[in-house]
Amino acid sequence: MNSEQPAETHRGEDKCSVSPPEENDVKRAAIRRTPFSKFKRVHSNFKSPIQVTERAKVSPAEEVAELETRRDQLDTEIAQLEAEGYKVEELEHHIDKLHEYNDIKDIGQSLLGRIAALRGTTTRDLYSHFGLELDD
Repeated sequence: MNSEQPAETHRGEDKCSVSPPEENDVKRAAIRRTPFSKFKRVHSNFKSPIQVTERAKVSPAEEVAELETRRDQLDTEIAQLEAEGYKVEELEHHIDKLHEYNDIKDIGQSLLGRIAALRGTTTRDLYSHFGLELDD
């Protein structure tokens, strides 16, 4: 029995530390700040999201040559579209109309979501109620 008593005292000493209160707060904060993660190594070294690719290793002269080739390809595509009767002004007008349509659609979706929340139903049910297609 006497041999067990010092072991219990030792376990008790682990629970109450003798370090100053400031140090205990720092330790607790570090434990709380540890994020919950599915990854095993939470405290691993920082890895930048920007990765060096093979393109970064290309010389400036090669990069300029690639860009000039790409510009020539785009010029060819533009010439083909103009030959088919498309005009740049019409394209810009069409793009503006698409932006306007998307803005109006976003507002409509927002309103449907609010109505659904007020009625306690889903937006899907409201589509049929207002005679809308799900693909709209």
